[in-house]
Amino acid sequence: MILVMDVGNTNIKIGLYNGNKLKNTWRIATNFQNTADEYGMTFLNLFSTANIKYGDIEGIIISSVAPTLNYTLEHMCRYYMRQPIMVGPGIKTGINIKYTNPYEVGSDRIVSAVAAYKLYGGPIIIVDFGTATTFGVVNAQGEFLGGAIAPGIKSSLEALVNTAAKLPRVELIKPESVINRNTVGNMQSGVVYGFIGMVDNMIERIKREIGVSDCKVVATGGMSVLVSSEVKSITTIDRALTIKGLKLIYDMNVTDVTKEAKV
Repeated sequence: MILVMDVGNTNIKIGLYNGNKLKNTWRIATNFQNTADEYGMTFLNLFSTANIKYGDIEGIIISSVAPTLNYTLEHMCRYYMRQPIMVGPGIKTGINIKYTNPYEVGSDRIVSAVAAYKLYGGPIIIVDFGTATTFGVVNAQGEFLGGAIAPGIKSSLEALVNTAAKLPRVELIKPESVINRNTVGNMQSGVVYGFIGMVDNMIERIKREIGVSDCKVVATGGMSVLVSSEVKSITTIDRALTIKGLKLIYDMNVTDVTKEAKV
């Protein structure tokens, strides 16, 4: 089985592949205080629910935007399972990164771009609703053109609560109407529908810049379901996009290693 991990600032998304079939997925909190052994026990508990042993893991690939946690997770993998592949400079992805400095691009954005292009074709816009909201663009030739980074919807709500003394902490749900008659409803409307407007506007501007009006748009990330139904230009919601991208990148790199070994 192949273990894939997408390490974000808030959550770690985990997937287990048996061949090309995604058998299990989990999401755990990103805890910068955990030791390698504590993460090891967490994974052991998750695996036990699916009747999987550490010895069943044949390969591991990790994408991380939390560099201070990388050593801990690498150490955990080496100690309990095997050496992981880390998505970073030099790894084969199958797409050409047209960034001024390719080393600046978050590995999660590259992984999502790989999956979006391989699974849905290009040109395509990837909108990732996570801690931040990222927009990525891949053209028909498989080139990652860049994109934009905006605050995440949860981050926006937290900023509003923390900087306005009289505003309460509210549940993040989509109200039935834009106009509301109480403070909670006003906040939910402003954050959710305001966010939807931002996403709509960004997608339309990106389409104009690349000159493709019917460009495919795929949404991913934890908050994608909350807003995507209101963003008419989103053609697909794929919450497992990064998990799928990690498996695609793993296969590209392990296949190359195997070929070299045979030579």
